[in-house]
Amino acid sequence: MKKIPSSPSKVNVAVVGLGFMGITHLKSYQKIKGARIVAVCDSVREPVNGILAGAGGNIRGADVLDLGRKLRVYKKLEDLLTDPEVDLVDLCVPTPLHVPLTVASLKAGKHVVCEKPLARTAAQARQIINAARTAKGFLLPAMCMRFWPEWAWLKDAVDDGRFGNVLAARFRRVSENPGWSRDSYFNGAQSGGALLDLHIHDTDFVQFLFGIPKSVFSSGLTRVSGAIDYVVTQYQVACGAVVSAEGTWLMTAGHGFNMSYTVNFEKATVDFDLKRGGEALMVYEEGRKPRVMRCKGADGYVGELRHMIESIQAGKPPTTVTPEDALNAVRICEAEEKSIRLGKCIALA
Repeated sequence: MKKIPSSPSKVNVAVVGLGFMGITHLKSYQKIKGARIVAVCDSVREPVNGILAGAGGNIRGADVLDLGRKLRVYKKLEDLLTDPEVDLVDLCVPTPLHVPLTVASLKAGKHVVCEKPLARTAAQARQIINAARTAKGFLLPAMCMRFWPEWAWLKDAVDDGRFGNVLAARFRRVSENPGWSRDSYFNGAQSGGALLDLHIHDTDFVQFLFGIPKSVFSSGLTRVSGAIDYVVTQYQVACGAVVSAEGTWLMTAGHGFNMSYTVNFEKATVDFDLKRGGEALMVYEEGRKPRVMRCKGADGYVGELRHMIESIQAGKPPTTVTPEDALNAVRICEAEEKSIRLGKCIALA
């Protein structure tokens, strides 16, 4: 296992890309004790006297942000990478930039967080994997659902068998068209459409729970991006459970964003629906009254970034999600894309 010396009490962070997700990450770092935001980088947007205006997204809360007057502002990544005080580079940029910017940051000796998907294709993702294997710094792919409290709770419930074996599991992630970075998202050849932008979270969580599927069978359609904008996939998993996921950003304006899951165990059904708010996670267990399960902890963005900060401080690479996990998520999505195109089941070797 790669190990580097432990870092001081504060990890100096630079966020690259100041759109909706960049602002979301900046707000998350402000909640993490061991993180210090020292720089930002964007070719167009920049703070004014340390104040950064919000950017619209499919999750509410990206409002005006005060980053402080001492913040260093860069327009080019290559200039930021020469800054010796920056320990961690967080890349919240369009998918086509993931490979060159991640590889450059790793080669500069920085730790790196890269937003999902790791790359548009598995072949491109392997370029990042190869760079990460020999890099001094650590790489965290930002697969935030592994850190979302109610989803982490589900992972624990599956692993410890508290409700028996999983019989069936269904995941659903639906949204309106992205309200930001439309030039990027609506170019499906570059973004991968909703399949790679949205649905990949559930694809990754399926492999997190059950391992890489033996095969996938998918149906889907294209409407706004030229890539897959609606997908329903059936995953054949090793344990034999019936597992499926639906993902789209074709919901009509006003619907907003929602994510949900329903898992049938031998002894219980657990049902999560974000739109239920404080009663999002319900447990229906044999011999007991239905109950609300309230999971403590910050959201998945804070969770994943805290994991990275703590990993850097400990001098050990992140474990909850690895670069190889992110590569496999892209690889599974590619199989789903192929299944839609060919209309048949696609095996994953």
